[in-house]
Amino acid sequence: MARKWNSRWAYGAAIMVIATAGAQSAQAQTANPWMTATIIAEQQSAPDDTAREAVAKRRAKLLISAMTLDQKLQQLTGAKPEILPDLPACLGGRHVTGIAALDIPTFRVTNGPVGLGQNDCVSPDAGKTQLHMPGFGDISAAYTHPSSAKATALPSAIGAAASFDPAVAGMYGEVIATEMLDLGLHVFEAPGVNLARLPILGRNMEYFGEDPYLSGSMAVAETKAIQSRGLIAMVKHYAANEQETNRQTIQETVDRQTLRELYLLPFEMAVKDGKVAAVMCAYNYVNGQSSCENRTMLNDVLRKDWGFTGYVQSDFFAMKSTVATLLNGADHEMPLPLHWAPAKIRAALDSGELTQARIDEALERRYTQTFKLGIFDRKLERRPIDFAVGGKKAREIGGRATVLLQNNGALPLRKDLRKLVLIGKASQVYAQQAVAGGGVVGEPMGAGGGSSDVVPNYTVTPLAGLRAALADLGNAGASVRLILVDDANTSATIDGQSATFAQVQAEAAAADAVVMMAGTISEEGADRATFTDQTGHQLAASAAAGSSLDWYAGRSNKIATSDGDNRAKNSGTVAMIEALIANPKVAAKSVLVLKDNAGVALPASLVGAKGPAIVEAWFPGQEDGNIVADVLFGRINPSGKLPVSLPFTGKGFLDHVNATQFPGTMSADGKLQTVTYSEQLAIGYRWYDANIGGACPVSNGANACLAFPFGHGLSYTSFAVGKPELTRTGGTWQVSASVTNTGKREGAQVVQVYVGLPASADKVGAKQPPRRMIGYQRIALAPGETKQVAIAIDPKASHHPLGVWDEQAHDWVIPKGDFTVWVGASSAPSDLKKAGIIAS
Repeated sequence: MARKWNSRWAYGAAIMVIATAGAQSAQAQTANPWMTATIIAEQQSAPDDTAREAVAKRRAKLLISAMTLDQKLQQLTGAKPEILPDLPACLGGRHVTGIAALDIPTFRVTNGPVGLGQNDCVSPDAGKTQLHMPGFGDISAAYTHPSSAKATALPSAIGAAASFDPAVAGMYGEVIATEMLDLGLHVFEAPGVNLARLPILGRNMEYFGEDPYLSGSMAVAETKAIQSRGLIAMVKHYAANEQETNRQTIQETVDRQTLRELYLLPFEMAVKDGKVAAVMCAYNYVNGQSSCENRTMLNDVLRKDWGFTGYVQSDFFAMKSTVATLLNGADHEMPLPLHWAPAKIRAALDSGELTQARIDEALERRYTQTFKLGIFDRKLERRPIDFAVGGKKAREIGGRATVLLQNNGALPLRKDLRKLVLIGKASQVYAQQAVAGGGVVGEPMGAGGGSSDVVPNYTVTPLAGLRAALADLGNAGASVRLILVDDANTSATIDGQSATFAQVQAEAAAADAVVMMAGTISEEGADRATFTDQTGHQLAASAAAGSSLDWYAGRSNKIATSDGDNRAKNSGTVAMIEALIANPKVAAKSVLVLKDNAGVALPASLVGAKGPAIVEAWFPGQEDGNIVADVLFGRINPSGKLPVSLPFTGKGFLDHVNATQFPGTMSADGKLQTVTYSEQLAIGYRWYDANIGGACPVSNGANACLAFPFGHGLSYTSFAVGKPELTRTGGTWQVSASVTNTGKREGAQVVQVYVGLPASADKVGAKQPPRRMIGYQRIALAPGETKQVAIAIDPKASHHPLGVWDEQAHDWVIPKGDFTVWVGASSAPSDLKKAGIIAS
């Protein structure tokens, strides 16, 4: 049983434990007033977060008052790649160099969110290599070199969201924080809370899915876990950063109500509930302003409306100006002194465009958080990571992340089977390697993936995981064969020996179990779409093609085109699966394991009684083989739920988008590419529920467009949810229901609460979808056991469960009328029971 995140842990006590040793030794006798033992003790003994931050802010002011202008300018930005003075074994390019005379430690930043990717420590020899980055010329390999310090490669963030359990997000943050402390790091550039507006978004695996409340609740839990250990969490990418194609220049146009109700909501929750210390401003423009100089977003919304007291860091190379960024709310440029190079800031000071007061404010915001979290008060050092512990937790997280989509009786696999065949594509990684973002056949994990590019200590392949599971179950003599099929489905290899596809079919027919693996590789830098050329301005094929199991490109971080070096190709995966399960006896013993960035569009031929059992494993990370084997052999009873909607092929949102929605339309001069979120509030399950254009009617409680709805997930046991009740206490409501495990083995169910808004809500602005999720609770049950779930509905909560953003009033309002509250095991109408009405 995993140690769950416990909200009763004393935030201040945890910081005190981390900080005390260093504070009472060398720093206790310092002459610097911001580092005296007295002021450190005062901060540690502060009764609450507000008081602690007040002391930290006072320390920041004392420090800044002692700094020269040169020192202040040096501290505003990241440093050029260098051997770290404090850590000579590391070449780093993700830090601010410390100032020993002022007791300012080297401030170290690591990538995220699926583990400690590019973490400010590569081999010093890597400095001899130069990489070319478009727009920035040659830069040091310190930013991307595969010699990066190793860390645990966790399952993808969307997998953590699929647990529908903040305790899993807390465990996720616990692994990350432990290893950050091991490696002497201070800032984790995550959690990421952009939404899966586009199923083909290259970075969906780094985020928490399509629902803002689920995203926000997971981000809050992860943030608390990280910051309780004296480290900075940095929620990103602020904001409306839902497209990788031309992300540096894309103009995102989103109406204010849609921004507030969807895309800003997880950020608001992270700020208000998670007390997140930092926010990362994004590459894109929002409503005409660059994200890192967007006064409306950085000052008016973030600070004035939400009360954010932390600091804003730029995404790497995201700033586009000197004066506007600093004036309008950014506080820290990473990774280099480019726009905020000392000469440029001095020129702006001399011209009167900037003041030292604003520079001081930017530093004060960051120093306040670093003091508050004890970063000044402990020695910068590195120690060995316990990879066994990290791997064990990664495996547990992956098991909780896995979703059982359908089961034809093939699962769990028999422990006494004699022959199992593992089938995948020769051109794809899924059956061959442990899978993370950016995986390429034959290249190790850590060789691609952008922010998710974690270099693990070890990986577990699917073949190794299945064989180890059988051995552990006392069946080491079972045959497990690896079969790889070419894209044309004409030839293959069986355990490395050449074969025909007819032989593959014969092997499947003779096996006791058939496990097929497929998915969708993606990563930072590009979306899964085919363009006419490398400009990414015009699609060469439907946007929906990228959400299929067949689409792939040689490099997922580059724009794929219909021809050229990074040509989009067809793996023939769906045709292969259809050919194998055409034999009903093979279909009955087949399992399709999906590993993908955010769900796929599935052909109707694979869904239903004639299809295989289907398991969604997302990107499992380094423990891939063990995670999947645990679920397939029933050592784990899957309890994950879909954080995204899975449509039928040809019936998804992407089949209906126009060029204004993706990839954007070009201005007459060809210089400006603008994306308009014209679907407004109708994304994900809300789009399907709303039956936009009449394409997705509901029949017998199921949406005609959906293979599997948001929130769906099966188990190896069964559950019954009793009649729900809605009760009111003062200004809040509570939804309660009994849940019974009606099966024969222990399992867990996730009860979800949705609300339908009154018709008057549409008069405020954008048309509201039929339902929005406002609560959920995971509950574990023994066979035959019944428990009660109780989920609160608080209109004043940070996720505004009953609220609608009124742009004219510049405030959240609760529309008049009846709110219908629903309880169920997914967003599908057939899974929902009416709990009652909230009248306003």
